Amino acid sequence: MKILVAVKQVPDTATQVKISSDPKAIDTAGITWIVSPYDEFAIEEALRIKEKRGQGEVVAVTLGPDRAKETLRSALAMGCDRAIHVNDPALANADTMTTARALAAVVKQEAPQLVLCGRQAIDDDAGAVGAQLAEVLGWPCASWIMEETIDADAKTVRVGRQVEGGLEVFDIPLPAVLSAQKGLNEPRYPTLKGIMGAKKKEIKDVKASDLGLSSITPELSITALEALPARPPGRIIPGDVKDAVKELVRSLREDAKAI
Repeated sequence: MKILVAVKQVPDTATQVKISSDPKAIDTAGITWIVSPYDEFAIEEALRIKEKRGQGEVVAVTLGPDRAKETLRSALAMGCDRAIHVNDPALANADTMTTARALAAVVKQEAPQLVLCGRQAIDDDAGAVGAQLAEVLGWPCASWIMEETIDADAKTVRVGRQVEGGLEVFDIPLPAVLSAQKGLNEPRYPTLKGIMGAKKKEIKDVKASDLGLSSITPELSITALEALPARPPGRIIPGDVKDAVKELVRSLREDAKAI
């Protein structure tokens, strides 16, 4: 069974992101880049499916500049068999739909039985690529899954989505696109052997023309990025409890407009 995992390189959650001199982009100087955490759940689930079935292939794919190869190396170190890097300046400003179309072209060439991705990337939090990819492919899609089981014949997958008070369970025909939620599994740490072995595994570079994407026109574009306004300082209300409570309620109602 072949499984394709879509991953994205994002700034580390501990990074202090700053807007660059170009107001449409962030300043990448000094940023530590990582695999988007939700994508790690997708990678782990793909590896578990392969291990449980005793055979198969897990292929990681990403769009991005040269540095995105680090993300693919991380996926290979975890256990993916090979990787595909869609690296083309024409895709530098790709929106979610353009990304989905590029991934769909890779999927059509690779012909996997299952595509896994994270529920959303932590940089833009759009959470749109998985569903858009399924729409372009004409495949069924289940988002934010907490569990999955593929039948012995690899014809259907049963997935569970968390809802208030329990799980929604669906039986979905394969091939399909699934997006992983926290709680689906516990991603493994790459071993030293895995890290060393990743250096020998294939990363295939692909251009837009290789995917048959002759015309690339994003439907969405960033006009500007703005930093969040500074948080106002806290306020201590003095006095006895009765008077302080009255002042707190007044301040919440009249000043903060919170009630």
